Amino acid sequence: MGGGRLTPWLTAYLALGSNLGDRLDHLREAALNLAGMAGVRVVAASAIYRTEPVGPADQPDYANQVLRVETALPPEALLAAAITTERRAGRTRERPDGPRTLDVDLLFFGEEIIARQQLVVPHPRLHRRRFVLVPMAELDPDFVHPVLKRTMAELLAALADPHRVAPWS
Repeated sequence: MGGGRLTPWLTAYLALGSNLGDRLDHLREAALNLAGMAGVRVVAASAIYRTEPVGPADQPDYANQVLRVETALPPEALLAAAITTERRAGRTRERPDGPRTLDVDLLFFGEEIIARQQLVVPHPRLHRRRFVLVPMAELDPDFVHPVLKRTMAELLAALADPHRVAPWS
């Protein structure tokens, strides 16, 4: 056997969103793309939700979903995989909170708390976003936010976000 050091696999959560083009296809392709990357296994996916946009109202509703992945990648490499997945879907960044073919956000990386210039985990706004908490609480209602020390179910129950989130039909 080789002398390489084994990297432990961690559970991470990724939020997917799309409101341009074939939204459902963008989410499916993103999950397949991520699952095909070395060091990433998609182990669970929430239902897909139709969500009202946060930010400029002059855009279509989103399709949103959360994936639970197991990864042997360091957090920066998982973020790079997310950005690569966005680019493959034709993502461009023309305006903040504007419409997009695909958005992939790293929500949690195990129970780690990371505050670097290019990476903040847990995602700093997830606890204020119904479109993230609904699918996150579906996948893992008892997961405890490592900073806020509250479960996903508790955060969702306390949420004041008025934006509509409904199962995709």
